[in-house]
Amino acid sequence: MEKVKNRWLIAAAAVGIHISIGSVYSWSVFTNPLSEEHGWGLTEVSLTFSIAIFFLGLSAAFMGHFVEKYGPRASGLIATAFFAIGMIGGGVANSIGSLYLLYFFYGVMGGIGLGIGYITPVSSLVKWFPDRRGLATGLAIMGFGFASLIASPIIDRLINAVGISNTFYTLGTIYLLLMLFSSLYLAPPPAGWQPEGTGKKGSEEHRRPADLSQLTANEAIKTVRFWALWVMLFINVTCGIAIISVASPMGQEIAGLTAAAAATMVGIMGLFNGFGRIGWATISDYIGRPNVYTTFFVIQLIAFLLLPNLTNPWLFQLTIFIILSCYGGGFSSIPAYIGDMFGTKQLGAIHGYILTAWAAAGLVGPIVVSNIREATNSYSLTLYIFAGAFAVALAVSLLVRMNIRKIRNENQDEQRIVKA
Repeated sequence: MEKVKNRWLIAAAAVGIHISIGSVYSWSVFTNPLSEEHGWGLTEVSLTFSIAIFFLGLSAAFMGHFVEKYGPRASGLIATAFFAIGMIGGGVANSIGSLYLLYFFYGVMGGIGLGIGYITPVSSLVKWFPDRRGLATGLAIMGFGFASLIASPIIDRLINAVGISNTFYTLGTIYLLLMLFSSLYLAPPPAGWQPEGTGKKGSEEHRRPADLSQLTANEAIKTVRFWALWVMLFINVTCGIAIISVASPMGQEIAGLTAAAAATMVGIMGLFNGFGRIGWATISDYIGRPNVYTTFFVIQLIAFLLLPNLTNPWLFQLTIFIILSCYGGGFSSIPAYIGDMFGTKQLGAIHGYILTAWAAAGLVGPIVVSNIREATNSYSLTLYIFAGAFAVALAVSLLVRMNIRKIRNENQDEQRIVKA
């Protein structure tokens, strides 16, 4: 009999991949050095990040079926190759001073590696942890959220010590090795495998309701609840990314923070982003994914209405931190929510389709907040608009709950008919 792998080491391997690709959130550390060395504008350099996030969503959508068909090891190795080539190619682009080559390597190639790497471990984790779906996916996606806290100071020191190109080469090599070894350990559980204690009365699995359905990705996208999830994630990410993009100047304008205090706030935001991913995902195992998403939107609806008038620095920052925890929790809870509603048959592919909401939000959020700020010379209108968006998200989350209840009742009626 083949020895069954340790599911906690599978989770650790997933963290290894996510903590590597999550370094994309440290891109801003490269911004000033690249601008100073080549005379490129801020917008030109920042576009590299936008391209990477766009291709993250695109590749996640197109490669979801590949992950399900060939397994996490094969897709992990492909993600490793693309991301490492993107990093090392970024060094080459810098060495010859080509902005378009930087767009191609770090933006396109690295972005494809990001998308494939992001969805690679999720489907397997849900299958390895049927009793703790939220916790398992939260652990991996927490790695993505925390990555910038680790990578940012390292990148800064490397640039000062060895230069920009050598920083790309060094990080590319480190991530290549970490992602390679992590990918080689990844595997789905054997057919029919269940964790010890599963099915016993009182166990987590015993208490958790059965999956609503078992659908393929192409079947899932024809349902109302798929698009409801898409809209909820899109609104949550749009508003969260918008806050991240302007947190420092907004804190200085509304709450009177100094530049140094605002910079400290931005750093702490990363902690709440990361802890929110594991915290909310774990809570969702106990109170259910529908309850968690409804809670997200109630909290943020209130928070965005309050923000324009929070001149107290401590209250302003606390509210921002709560918003960031919900932002991170939205990412980590969505894979388990997908499993609950569509089953695990093609979870990776469905997750990939859902992540197109991230790609769209990455373009919409920062553009909306910056354009309204320039037009009105204030952040207030933007925050009230986002509060309205959360009202829509809250309504959608309540409609989803009604849809789930209806389908569960239909499933129970069918089971009674079969038994009769």
